[in-house]
Amino acid sequence: MAGFFALAAYLRGSALQRNTLAGMHVVVAGGGTAGHIEPAMNLADALRRRDPAVGITALGTETGMENTLVPARGYSLRHVPRVPLPRRPTLDLFRLPSKLRGAVKAAGAVLDEVGADVVVGFGGYVSVPAYLAARKRKLPIVVHEANAGPGVANRLGARMTKFVAVTARAEDLPHGRLIGLPLRQTISTLDRAATRAEARAYFGLDPDRPTLLVFGGSLGAKRLNDAATGAADALHAAGIQVLHSVGREHAASVSAPARAGSDPGAPYVVVPYLERMDLAYAAADVALCRAGAMTCAELAAVGLPAVYVPLPIGNGEQRRNALPVVEAGGGLVVEDSAVNAAWITENVVPLAGDPARVSAMGAAAAAHGRRDADEVLVDLVLEALASSNGAGKRS
Repeated sequence: MAGFFALAAYLRGSALQRNTLAGMHVVVAGGGTAGHIEPAMNLADALRRRDPAVGITALGTETGMENTLVPARGYSLRHVPRVPLPRRPTLDLFRLPSKLRGAVKAAGAVLDEVGADVVVGFGGYVSVPAYLAARKRKLPIVVHEANAGPGVANRLGARMTKFVAVTARAEDLPHGRLIGLPLRQTISTLDRAATRAEARAYFGLDPDRPTLLVFGGSLGAKRLNDAATGAADALHAAGIQVLHSVGREHAASVSAPARAGSDPGAPYVVVPYLERMDLAYAAADVALCRAGAMTCAELAAVGLPAVYVPLPIGNGEQRRNALPVVEAGGGLVVEDSAVNAAWITENVVPLAGDPARVSAMGAAAAAHGRRDADEVLVDLVLEALASSNGAGKRS
Protein backbone atom coordinates (compact mmCIF):
# COMPACT_ATOMS: atom_id res chain seq x y z
CA MET A 1 0.00 0.00 0.00
CA ALA A 2 2.86 2.40 0.82
CA GLY A 3 4.33 1.70 -2.63
CA PHE A 4 1.00 2.58 -4.26
CA PHE A 5 0.79 5.96 -2.53
CA ALA A 6 4.45 6.67 -3.36
CA LEU A 7 3.78 5.93 -7.04
CA ALA A 8 0.69 8.15 -6.99
CA ALA A 9 2.69 11.00 -5.44
CA TYR A 10 5.42 10.58 -8.07
CA LEU A 11 2.93 10.65 -10.92
CA ARG A 12 1.25 13.76 -9.49
CA GLY A 13 4.63 15.41 -9.14
CA SER A 14 5.39 14.63 -12.79
CA ALA A 15 2.04 16.11 -13.77
CA LEU A 16 2.85 19.30 -11.88
CA GLN A 17 6.05 19.65 -13.89
CA ARG A 18 3.88 19.81 -17.02
CA ASN A 19 0.93 21.77 -15.63
CA THR A 20 0.75 24.46 -13.02
CA LEU A 21 -1.76 26.39 -10.99
CA ALA A 22 0.58 29.38 -10.77
CA GLY A 23 -1.32 32.58 -11.52
CA MET A 24 -4.58 30.70 -12.00
CA HIS A 25 -7.99 31.53 -10.54
CA VAL A 26 -10.46 28.70 -9.95
CA VAL A 27 -14.16 29.36 -9.46
CA VAL A 28 -16.10 26.60 -7.67
CA ALA A 29 -19.88 26.54 -7.97
CA GLY A 30 -22.15 24.55 -5.72
CA GLY A 31 -24.44 25.90 -3.06
CA GLY A 32 -27.63 25.28 -1.16
CA THR A 33 -26.74 22.12 0.75
CA ALA A 34 -23.65 20.74 2.45
CA GLY A 35 -23.65 17.93 -0.12
CA HIS A 36 -22.64 20.45 -2.78
CA ILE A 37 -20.59 22.82 -0.65
CA GLU A 38 -18.40 20.39 1.30
CA PRO A 39 -16.76 18.69 -1.72
CA ALA A 40 -16.21 22.11 -3.30
CA MET A 41 -14.39 23.29 -0.18
CA ASN A 42 -12.40 20.06 -0.02
CA LEU A 43 -11.26 20.63 -3.59
CA ALA A 44 -10.36 24.21 -2.67
CA ASP A 45 -8.20 22.94 0.19
CA ALA A 46 -6.44 20.49 -2.14
CA LEU A 47 -5.81 23.25 -4.70
CA ARG A 48 -4.25 25.40 -1.99
CA ARG A 49 -2.04 22.52 -0.89
CA ARG A 50 -0.74 22.24 -4.47
CA ASP A 51 -0.19 25.99 -4.78
CA PRO A 52 -0.96 28.31 -1.86
CA ALA A 53 -1.09 31.27 -4.27
CA VAL A 54 -3.90 29.91 -6.47
CA GLY A 55 -6.95 32.16 -6.55
CA ILE A 56 -10.23 30.58 -5.44
CA THR A 57 -13.73 32.04 -5.44
CA ALA A 58 -16.93 30.20 -4.53
CA LEU A 59 -20.28 30.96 -6.13
CA GLY A 60 -23.41 30.56 -4.00
CA THR A 61 -26.79 32.04 -3.24
CA GLU A 62 -27.75 34.55 -0.56
CA THR A 63 -29.81 32.00 1.39
CA GLY A 64 -27.87 28.74 1.28
CA MET A 65 -25.62 27.06 3.85
CA GLU A 66 -22.63 28.31 1.88
CA ASN A 67 -22.97 31.67 3.63
CA THR A 68 -21.78 29.96 6.81
CA LEU A 69 -19.65 27.11 5.48
CA VAL A 70 -17.56 28.90 2.85
CA PRO A 71 -16.29 31.84 4.98
CA ALA A 72 -15.61 29.40 7.82
CA ARG A 73 -13.19 27.59 5.53
CA GLY A 74 -11.45 30.84 4.61
CA TYR A 75 -12.68 31.32 1.03
CA SER A 76 -14.30 34.21 -0.79
CA LEU A 77 -18.02 33.80 -1.55
CA ARG A 78 -19.88 35.67 -4.29
CA HIS A 79 -23.64 35.51 -4.78
CA VAL A 80 -25.63 34.52 -7.84
CA PRO A 81 -29.45 34.69 -7.99
CA ARG A 82 -31.15 31.42 -7.04
CA VAL A 83 -32.81 29.86 -10.10
CA PRO A 84 -34.51 26.52 -9.34
CA LEU A 85 -35.01 24.41 -12.45
CA PRO A 86 -38.65 23.19 -12.61
CA ARG A 87 -38.98 19.41 -12.91
CA ARG A 88 -42.53 19.60 -14.29
CA PRO A 89 -44.55 22.16 -16.29
CA THR A 90 -45.56 25.08 -14.04
CA LEU A 91 -45.70 28.86 -14.33
CA ASP A 92 -42.11 28.91 -13.11
CA LEU A 93 -41.10 27.19 -16.34
CA PHE A 94 -42.26 30.22 -18.35
CA ARG A 95 -40.39 32.58 -16.03
CA LEU A 96 -37.21 30.53 -16.24
CA PRO A 97 -35.55 32.13 -19.30
CA SER A 98 -35.53 35.66 -17.90
CA LYS A 99 -34.46 34.50 -14.42
CA LEU A 100 -31.72 32.35 -15.88
CA ARG A 101 -30.41 35.18 -18.07
CA GLY A 102 -30.06 37.35 -14.99
CA ALA A 103 -28.24 34.63 -13.09
CA VAL A 104 -25.89 33.91 -16.00
CA LYS A 105 -25.12 37.62 -16.27
CA ALA A 106 -24.34 37.77 -12.55
CA ALA A 107 -22.14 34.68 -12.72
CA GLY A 108 -20.34 36.06 -15.75
CA ALA A 109 -19.66 39.33 -13.96
CA VAL A 110 -17.94 37.41 -11.16
CA LEU A 111 -15.89 35.34 -13.63
CA ASP A 112 -14.73 38.53 -15.35
CA GLU A 113 -13.99 40.37 -12.11
CA VAL A 114 -11.84 37.64 -10.58
CA GLY A 115 -10.21 36.69 -13.89
CA ALA A 116 -11.44 33.09 -13.80
CA ASP A 117 -9.41 30.48 -15.66
CA VAL A 118 -11.64 27.47 -14.98
CA VAL A 119 -15.04 26.74 -13.45
CA VAL A 120 -15.62 23.62 -11.35
CA GLY A 121 -19.28 22.85 -10.67
CA PHE A 122 -20.71 20.53 -8.04
CA GLY A 123 -24.42 20.87 -8.84
CA GLY A 124 -27.15 22.90 -7.23
CA TYR A 125 -28.82 26.17 -8.14
CA VAL A 126 -25.67 28.14 -8.95
CA SER A 127 -23.95 25.59 -11.18
CA VAL A 128 -26.10 26.07 -14.29
CA PRO A 129 -25.49 29.86 -14.47
CA ALA A 130 -21.78 29.22 -13.84
CA TYR A 131 -21.58 26.58 -16.58
CA LEU A 132 -23.38 28.80 -19.11
CA ALA A 133 -21.30 31.86 -18.25
CA ALA A 134 -18.10 29.83 -18.54
CA ARG A 135 -19.10 28.35 -21.89
CA LYS A 136 -19.87 31.83 -23.24
CA ARG A 137 -16.32 32.89 -22.30
CA LYS A 138 -14.78 29.66 -23.63
CA LEU A 139 -13.43 28.82 -20.18
CA PRO A 140 -12.77 25.17 -19.36
CA ILE A 141 -15.47 23.51 -17.28
CA VAL A 142 -15.07 20.64 -14.81
CA VAL A 143 -18.11 18.85 -13.38
CA HIS A 144 -18.20 16.76 -10.21
CA GLU A 145 -21.28 14.72 -9.29
CA ALA A 146 -21.47 13.47 -5.71
CA ASN A 147 -24.71 11.50 -5.82
CA ALA A 148 -25.56 8.21 -7.48
CA GLY A 149 -28.43 9.98 -9.25
CA PRO A 150 -27.07 13.06 -11.07
CA GLY A 151 -29.08 16.26 -10.72
CA VAL A 152 -30.42 18.45 -13.51
CA ALA A 153 -27.57 20.97 -13.21
CA ASN A 154 -24.79 18.44 -13.67
CA ARG A 155 -26.61 16.55 -16.41
CA LEU A 156 -26.59 19.84 -18.31
CA GLY A 157 -23.02 20.69 -17.36
CA ALA A 158 -21.73 17.30 -18.50
CA ARG A 159 -22.89 18.16 -22.03
CA MET A 160 -20.57 21.15 -22.09
CA THR A 161 -17.29 19.43 -21.18
CA LYS A 162 -15.38 16.18 -21.31
CA PHE A 163 -13.95 16.77 -17.83
CA VAL A 164 -16.57 15.01 -15.72
CA ALA A 165 -15.93 13.28 -12.40
CA VAL A 166 -18.41 11.07 -10.55
CA THR A 167 -18.58 9.40 -7.17
CA ALA A 168 -20.77 6.36 -7.83
CA ARG A 169 -20.66 5.02 -11.40
CA ALA A 170 -18.74 6.27 -14.44
CA GLU A 171 -21.76 5.68 -16.65
CA ASP A 172 -23.90 8.11 -14.61
CA LEU A 173 -22.82 11.03 -16.83
CA PRO A 174 -21.24 11.43 -20.29
CA HIS A 175 -17.42 11.35 -20.10
CA GLY A 176 -17.74 10.32 -16.44
CA ARG A 177 -14.58 9.30 -14.61
CA LEU A 178 -15.03 7.43 -11.35
CA ILE A 179 -12.87 9.21 -8.78
CA GLY A 180 -14.90 9.22 -5.56
CA LEU A 181 -15.89 12.21 -3.43
CA PRO A 182 -13.35 14.83 -2.25
CA LEU A 183 -13.01 14.53 1.53
CA ARG A 184 -11.58 16.71 4.27
CA GLN A 185 -7.94 15.88 4.91
CA THR A 186 -8.74 15.08 8.55
CA ILE A 187 -10.92 12.25 7.24
CA SER A 188 -8.87 11.12 4.25
CA THR A 189 -5.74 10.73 6.40
CA LEU A 190 -7.47 9.23 9.46
CA ASP A 191 -5.92 6.15 11.04
CA ARG A 192 -8.85 4.87 13.12
CA ALA A 193 -6.88 2.26 15.05
CA ALA A 194 -4.09 4.66 15.99
CA THR A 195 -6.57 7.36 17.06
CA ARG A 196 -9.08 5.16 18.90
CA ALA A 197 -7.80 5.68 22.45
CA GLU A 198 -7.64 9.46 22.02
CA ALA A 199 -11.09 9.53 20.43
CA ARG A 200 -12.81 7.49 23.12
CA ALA A 201 -11.24 9.59 25.85
CA TYR A 202 -12.38 12.76 24.05
CA PHE A 203 -16.01 11.63 24.17
CA GLY A 204 -15.84 10.07 27.64
CA LEU A 205 -16.23 6.53 26.34
CA ASP A 206 -14.81 3.30 27.73
CA PRO A 207 -11.54 2.48 25.95
CA ASP A 208 -12.36 -1.19 25.36
CA ARG A 209 -16.11 -1.67 24.81
CA PRO A 210 -17.66 -2.16 21.38
CA THR A 211 -18.98 1.22 20.27
CA LEU A 212 -21.98 2.21 18.18
CA LEU A 213 -22.02 5.66 16.57
CA VAL A 214 -25.48 7.06 15.81
CA PHE A 215 -25.92 10.24 13.79
CA GLY A 216 -28.40 11.72 11.37
CA GLY A 217 -26.51 14.67 9.95
CA SER A 218 -26.21 18.17 11.36
CA LEU A 219 -29.97 18.43 11.89
CA GLY A 220 -30.30 14.95 13.35
CA ALA A 221 -32.95 12.38 12.48
CA LYS A 222 -35.92 11.76 14.77
CA ARG A 223 -36.37 8.22 13.45
CA LEU A 224 -32.81 7.27 14.39
CA ASN A 225 -33.00 9.11 17.70
CA ASP A 226 -36.17 7.29 18.76
CA ALA A 227 -34.93 3.90 17.63
CA ALA A 228 -31.52 4.16 19.28
CA THR A 229 -32.72 5.49 22.62
CA GLY A 230 -35.53 2.94 22.57
CA ALA A 231 -32.94 0.16 22.23
CA ALA A 232 -30.69 1.61 24.95
CA ASP A 233 -31.47 -1.18 27.44
CA ALA A 234 -30.65 -3.90 24.92
CA LEU A 235 -27.42 -2.17 23.92
CA HIS A 236 -26.48 -1.71 27.59
CA ALA A 237 -27.21 -5.34 28.41
CA ALA A 238 -24.92 -6.43 25.57
CA GLY A 239 -22.13 -4.18 26.84
CA ILE A 240 -22.27 -1.92 23.78
CA GLN A 241 -21.58 1.75 24.42
CA VAL A 242 -23.16 4.47 22.27
CA LEU A 243 -22.01 7.81 20.94
CA HIS A 244 -25.22 9.48 19.75
CA SER A 245 -25.31 12.80 17.91
CA VAL A 246 -28.99 13.77 18.11
CA GLY A 247 -28.84 16.98 16.05
CA ARG A 248 -29.13 20.54 17.29
CA GLU A 249 -32.87 20.63 16.63
CA HIS A 250 -33.42 17.63 18.93
CA ALA A 251 -30.89 18.42 21.66
CA ALA A 252 -33.52 19.57 24.13
CA SER A 253 -35.73 16.52 23.68
CA VAL A 254 -33.20 13.66 23.68
CA SER A 255 -31.00 12.76 26.64
CA ALA A 256 -28.89 9.83 27.71
CA PRO A 257 -30.90 7.03 29.36
CA ALA A 258 -30.64 7.08 33.13
CA ARG A 259 -28.70 4.26 34.81
CA ALA A 260 -29.20 3.20 38.41
CA GLY A 261 -26.41 2.29 40.84
CA SER A 262 -22.78 3.18 41.11
CA ASP A 263 -21.76 1.13 38.03
CA PRO A 264 -23.50 2.56 34.98
CA GLY A 265 -21.99 -0.09 32.69
CA ALA A 266 -21.63 0.78 29.01
CA PRO A 267 -21.82 4.56 28.56
CA TYR A 268 -24.51 6.16 26.41
CA VAL A 269 -23.11 9.56 25.39
CA VAL A 270 -25.47 12.10 23.82
CA VAL A 271 -24.16 15.19 22.02
CA PRO A 272 -26.11 17.74 19.97
CA TYR A 273 -23.55 17.87 17.15
CA LEU A 274 -20.21 16.32 16.26
CA GLU A 275 -17.60 18.98 15.64
CA ARG A 276 -14.90 16.30 15.29
CA MET A 277 -16.22 13.68 12.88
CA ASP A 278 -12.73 12.25 12.56
CA LEU A 279 -12.69 11.40 16.27
CA ALA A 280 -16.26 10.08 16.13
CA TYR A 281 -15.27 7.69 13.33
CA ALA A 282 -12.13 6.66 15.22
CA ALA A 283 -14.11 5.96 18.40
CA ALA A 284 -16.71 3.78 16.67
CA ASP A 285 -16.84 0.15 15.59
CA VAL A 286 -20.18 0.43 13.75
CA ALA A 287 -22.30 3.39 12.63
CA LEU A 288 -26.07 3.80 12.36
CA CYS A 289 -26.77 6.73 10.04
CA ARG A 290 -28.44 8.26 7.02
CA ALA A 291 -26.96 7.75 3.56
CA GLY A 292 -25.97 11.13 2.21
CA ALA A 293 -23.22 11.00 -0.39
CA MET A 294 -20.61 12.52 1.94
CA THR A 295 -21.52 10.17 4.79
CA CYS A 296 -21.22 7.09 2.56
CA ALA A 297 -17.92 8.28 1.09
CA GLU A 298 -16.37 9.11 4.45
CA LEU A 299 -17.40 5.88 6.16
CA ALA A 300 -16.10 3.78 3.29
CA ALA A 301 -12.82 5.70 3.12
CA VAL A 302 -12.07 5.21 6.81
CA GLY A 303 -13.26 1.59 6.80
CA LEU A 304 -16.12 2.01 9.28
CA PRO A 305 -18.97 -0.46 8.66
CA ALA A 306 -22.40 1.11 8.82
CA VAL A 307 -26.11 0.41 8.92
CA TYR A 308 -27.47 2.91 6.42
CA VAL A 309 -31.03 4.21 6.78
CA PRO A 310 -31.73 6.23 3.61
CA LEU A 311 -33.88 9.31 3.99
CA PRO A 312 -37.16 8.40 2.25
CA ILE A 313 -37.48 11.51 0.10
CA GLY A 314 -36.53 12.65 -3.39
CA ASN A 315 -35.84 10.07 -6.06
CA GLY A 316 -34.23 7.53 -3.76
CA GLU A 317 -30.74 8.95 -4.16
CA GLN A 318 -29.71 8.14 -0.60
CA ARG A 319 -30.45 4.46 -1.09
CA ARG A 320 -28.46 4.53 -4.31
CA ASN A 321 -25.60 6.27 -2.49
CA ALA A 322 -25.40 3.41 0.02
CA LEU A 323 -25.83 0.44 -2.31
CA PRO A 324 -22.27 0.30 -3.76
CA VAL A 325 -20.57 -0.02 -0.37
CA VAL A 326 -23.32 -2.34 0.89
CA GLU A 327 -22.93 -4.56 -2.17
CA ALA A 328 -19.17 -4.58 -1.56
CA GLY A 329 -19.85 -6.01 1.91
CA GLY A 330 -19.10 -2.86 3.88
CA GLY A 331 -22.51 -2.21 5.38
CA LEU A 332 -26.22 -2.91 5.59
CA VAL A 333 -29.15 -0.90 4.27
CA VAL A 334 -32.60 -0.79 5.86
CA GLU A 335 -35.73 1.15 4.99
CA ASP A 336 -36.57 4.09 7.21
CA SER A 337 -39.99 2.68 8.07
CA ALA A 338 -38.45 -0.55 9.39
CA VAL A 339 -36.06 1.05 11.88
CA ASN A 340 -37.23 0.95 15.48
CA ALA A 341 -35.93 -0.24 18.84
CA ALA A 342 -36.86 -3.86 18.10
CA TRP A 343 -35.00 -3.82 14.77
CA ILE A 344 -31.87 -2.44 16.40
CA THR A 345 -32.10 -5.05 19.16
CA GLU A 346 -32.45 -7.87 16.62
CA ASN A 347 -29.92 -6.66 14.06
CA VAL A 348 -27.50 -3.97 15.26
CA VAL A 349 -26.81 -5.42 18.71
CA PRO A 350 -25.60 -8.80 17.31
CA LEU A 351 -23.52 -7.03 14.66
CA ALA A 352 -21.80 -4.65 17.08
CA GLY A 353 -21.08 -7.55 19.41
CA ASP A 354 -19.39 -9.66 16.71
CA PRO A 355 -15.77 -8.44 16.31
CA ALA A 356 -14.96 -10.81 13.45
CA ARG A 357 -17.95 -9.68 11.40
CA VAL A 358 -17.25 -6.03 12.15
CA SER A 359 -13.64 -6.43 11.08
CA ALA A 360 -14.58 -8.13 7.81
CA MET A 361 -17.16 -5.48 7.00
CA GLY A 362 -14.69 -2.72 7.82
CA ALA A 363 -12.09 -4.22 5.49
CA ALA A 364 -14.69 -4.46 2.71
CA ALA A 365 -15.72 -0.83 3.24
CA ALA A 366 -12.10 0.34 3.14
CA ALA A 367 -11.41 -1.62 -0.05
CA HIS A 368 -14.38 0.11 -1.69
CA GLY A 369 -13.63 3.61 -0.38
CA ARG A 370 -11.48 6.31 -1.95
CA ARG A 371 -9.23 8.65 0.04
CA ASP A 372 -7.61 10.55 -2.83
CA ALA A 373 -10.54 12.03 -4.76
CA ASP A 374 -9.56 15.60 -3.86
CA GLU A 375 -6.10 15.15 -5.35
CA VAL A 376 -7.44 13.35 -8.42
CA LEU A 377 -9.92 16.18 -8.97
CA VAL A 378 -7.08 18.70 -8.82
CA ASP A 379 -5.37 16.67 -11.55
CA LEU A 380 -8.55 16.86 -13.63
CA VAL A 381 -8.65 20.65 -13.17
CA LEU A 382 -5.04 20.83 -14.36
CA GLU A 383 -5.92 18.65 -17.33
CA ALA A 384 -8.81 20.94 -18.23
CA LEU A 385 -6.57 23.99 -17.96
CA ALA A 386 -3.90 22.39 -20.14
CA SER A 387 -6.46 21.40 -22.78
CA SER A 388 -7.74 24.95 -23.09
CA ASN A 389 -4.37 26.15 -24.45
CA GLY A 390 -5.16 29.60 -23.21
CA ALA A 391 -8.54 29.78 -24.95
CA GLY A 392 -10.86 31.99 -22.99
CA LYS A 393 -8.20 33.18 -20.55
CA ARG A 394 -8.35 36.78 -19.55
CA SER A 395 -6.28 39.07 -21.73
